[in-house]
Amino acid sequence: MTLEKLQELKEKSRLVLEERLKEEDNTEVKDGNFILKGDYYRKQTRIALRNCEIIRPESIDEYIALDGYTSLGKILTEMKPEDVINTMVESNLRGRGGAGFPAGRKWAEAFKYDSDKKYVICNADEGDPGAFMDRSILEGDPHSVLEGMAIAGYAIGADQGFIYVRAEYPLAVKRLKQAIEQAKEYGLLGNNILGTGFNFDIELRLGAGAFVCGEGTALMESIEGKRGMPRTKIYRTAQKGLWQKPTVINNVETLANVPVIFQRGTEWFRSIGTEKSPGTKVFALVGKVKNAGLVEVPMGMPLREIVFDIGGGVADDKAIKAVQTGGPSGGCIPADLLDTPVDFESLAKIGSIMGSGGMVVMDETDCMVDIARFFLDFTVEESCGKCVPCREGTKRMLELLEKITSGEGTEEYIARMESLADTISSASLCGLGQTAANPVTSTLHYFREEYEAHVNEKKCPAGACQALLEFYITDKCIGCTKCARNCPTSCIDGKLKERHVIDTDRCIKCGNCASVCPVGAVIKR
Repeated sequence: MTLEKLQELKEKSRLVLEERLKEEDNTEVKDGNFILKGDYYRKQTRIALRNCEIIRPESIDEYIALDGYTSLGKILTEMKPEDVINTMVESNLRGRGGAGFPAGRKWAEAFKYDSDKKYVICNADEGDPGAFMDRSILEGDPHSVLEGMAIAGYAIGADQGFIYVRAEYPLAVKRLKQAIEQAKEYGLLGNNILGTGFNFDIELRLGAGAFVCGEGTALMESIEGKRGMPRTKIYRTAQKGLWQKPTVINNVETLANVPVIFQRGTEWFRSIGTEKSPGTKVFALVGKVKNAGLVEVPMGMPLREIVFDIGGGVADDKAIKAVQTGGPSGGCIPADLLDTPVDFESLAKIGSIMGSGGMVVMDETDCMVDIARFFLDFTVEESCGKCVPCREGTKRMLELLEKITSGEGTEEYIARMESLADTISSASLCGLGQTAANPVTSTLHYFREEYEAHVNEKKCPAGACQALLEFYITDKCIGCTKCARNCPTSCIDGKLKERHVIDTDRCIKCGNCASVCPVGAVIKR
């Protein structure tokens, strides 16, 4: 494949693609680009997801039809590695994996070290509960990631790339393998790419589901065949990374942005988003929201706009209570801060993080103490155990939360959790431990009254913690006896057509009575 043949293939493939899309009628053309129709996409700006649901991911021709691999061709024939890096620095594309470190600076650091071997790694080990941003890109547009990796390889002087992808993503793995084979067949990966003398190959490495392997050094340990545990950071990865060679690690979404920057220019990219956080961010909008799914929006869009204008608001029209961003390591943002812009700096100011893009909506029925317990339980399970602050500190904090939600907590527990949070955050070896306490510290900051109700009044204001519930039959009871007949412990007494009463000592709080009552007479209090 030469650059001229690539251009010819692009023109032919675009005509075929246009005909197919006309028949399917789910897209429209805007500024020469295909965009998906529908109110759900109206406020979205799709860059990383630009081709998803438009092209067939199994077809390299359809990717090429929409300017696929033209950025790589332009770079290999017209630009020096230093020019590529300068463009990336100028774009200020920040890592979409959570930390927000500028990709251009990372590439520049790896470029300056001389070595007989360098590596590019795509971190596709997406392990946040409810997050599926990277998976959707890999399944819907795998070639965008391959092209981004090849560009990074040329920029830093690497000829080998690895995609570390979760084995739990079988469709993504299948499509990546297919895309790599197609790109090699077309001469867009492998030796002498586009006849320029540049060599770059990509291999897959499957992760076994360890959340900690999303951390860069643990990921490299796993690729090297060792147990996936974080390294003590003596050197930057760009200096000594995979097999102690200069290495660049970017996540899926970051790499998917790279080809577009070279297609449309840095000025266009920086015109989207904010000055310090240009471009867009993909979020998995989930939880108590009407229209759950993937959204890609400009950096700086307020949380309220994402939840209500794109997500359609809270399910069942209940009151919104909080939005948790950043996955299990993120913070819970209360309803009165929903006008906060979603960018790295703004979220950090209010005690949360961007993370890889999880966004969980919670309503008035969610207990924030129990939410903190849920996320910490996940972190404890996924801790690799290498460092004491994370291994022991998170476990002790979880035990305190479990006692609080079961009605055994005291005010002393709150102070103890705050002390533990400081120690865990400051002394843990890697990002998993350093951010593990975020759900606890943010809920303590914004919803402290809920913790106090749990420890002082032995009540759960949201009615979510089962051990603190009490079921009560109101005057609305018509005496139908359904509740008594469905009670597994026979703790409900009352005559036919008379108000019934629950013996709270025998009640196991299963909720059967409330679910079968035809008039809603059974309430939680």
